[in-house]
Amino acid sequence: MSSDTVNNTSASGGIGGEPIQAGPIQAGPGGADALRNAEANAQWGGRFARGPSVIMQDINASIGFDRKMWRQDIRGSLAHAAMLARAGVIAPGDEAAIRGGLGAIAQEIEAGRFPFVEDLEDIHMNIEARLTERIGEAGKRLHTGRSRNDQVATDFRLWVRDALDGLDAQVADVMRALADRAAEFAADPMPGFTHLQTAQPVTFGHHLLAYVEMLHRDRGRLADCRRRLNECPLGAAALAGTSFPIDRDHTAAALGFDRPAANSLDAVSDRDFALEFLAAAAICGTHLSRLAEELVIWCSAPFGFVRLSDAFTTGSSIMPQKRNPDAAELARAKTGRITGALVALLTVMKGLPLAYAKDMQEDKEPVFDAADALSLSLAAIGGMVRDMAPDLPRMRAMAGSGFATATDLADWLVRVLRLPFRTAHHVTGRVVAAAEARGVGLADLDLREMQAVEPGITADVFDVLTVDASVASRTSFGGTAPANVAAQAARWQALLR
Repeated sequence: MSSDTVNNTSASGGIGGEPIQAGPIQAGPGGADALRNAEANAQWGGRFARGPSVIMQDINASIGFDRKMWRQDIRGSLAHAAMLARAGVIAPGDEAAIRGGLGAIAQEIEAGRFPFVEDLEDIHMNIEARLTERIGEAGKRLHTGRSRNDQVATDFRLWVRDALDGLDAQVADVMRALADRAAEFAADPMPGFTHLQTAQPVTFGHHLLAYVEMLHRDRGRLADCRRRLNECPLGAAALAGTSFPIDRDHTAAALGFDRPAANSLDAVSDRDFALEFLAAAAICGTHLSRLAEELVIWCSAPFGFVRLSDAFTTGSSIMPQKRNPDAAELARAKTGRITGALVALLTVMKGLPLAYAKDMQEDKEPVFDAADALSLSLAAIGGMVRDMAPDLPRMRAMAGSGFATATDLADWLVRVLRLPFRTAHHVTGRVVAAAEARGVGLADLDLREMQAVEPGITADVFDVLTVDASVASRTSFGGTAPANVAAQAARWQALLR
């Protein structure tokens, strides 16, 4: 059984690795008799004489979604049992039985044979009940020195940490795809836009590298989140710690945490790590949505900049000519789910006093859903970036439209005629108006027409009015000159290799 590895994506499990063949949830007690015995509700002990109503059971149970954390729960329990034995709290034989029983349970879940029971509420009690059924009294000793409060906080941190590692790898993969395509099209011009209006020529590679920079920042946020969450709540118990001689440093190290959480109240009630995860995911999703929007626009007939293959498009039930960029549209839409998850969890947490409250059971579904949505969006965007076929002649033609080299004319007036920029800007505006009145581009105006606006203009001005001259001139650091773009693409390719 692996320790800190994660299945990034699967047919049904997504981030966190829930197996596709996981068994159904049983409404009745199933195989839980060893834990439940004759008590009306053995999870809660002898305090309750009667079991919950059906409605209470339905609203209280979380096994329908928190079974995603079964790997993390077993890892946490293995570390806890090993620490208890090391500290002399349980006997070595009990720890060995627990270890063997949990290993067998992991195999059951992997194979889809585990009897999930709704009456046992959550993944923690389901696994503990099954463990007790398999190994007897030793299984009842596992919960010594811990509570479900610190147990779920630990499992959830482990799950989010695994998700972060998987998503980081996916973000890096999309960055590689973008950097590779940027290197391929480092010198191919396209129109650069502001307000979605033609502004200045850039290269297609330069445009793609802008998203590499965005995703690099996303990786930084994911890494920051991982670093801050990497404190272990296990051993905080319900809220006040425990009287057993546990070794929290040992448990934290065994689970790959940097340190144990320092305050038991905070340890069980902190969900900052989940909020920060969702915030980072929402920003990353927003970046993916912007690229998805551009793919939708570029694929449209009026633009015609790129074409996506059958692998990432769908047709129409009534219009046989249609090729719809549905993968891009759905990636764009999933950002709403991710942002909604962030808002939902912020709302859950905003009014909770210390320490644990059952409201926090609502923390997992938004995180699980957002992680899966972001993972799928990253896969789709990476696939489309590798799949897209740009129409380079059309991009080049459009790069010169809309008087895109007007700024180059203004810069020439400043550089050659020494006009103040504001004067040059005014002169260029009048030249653009003359070209617009004739329905031609700047490079198609007669020299005499330009000189009618500014007598100092010479024929040399036409050297700067081409698209290639425009992009080649933008040599400032971070600019769109092809040599710059090629160097930046190569740098990213080396960093991401």
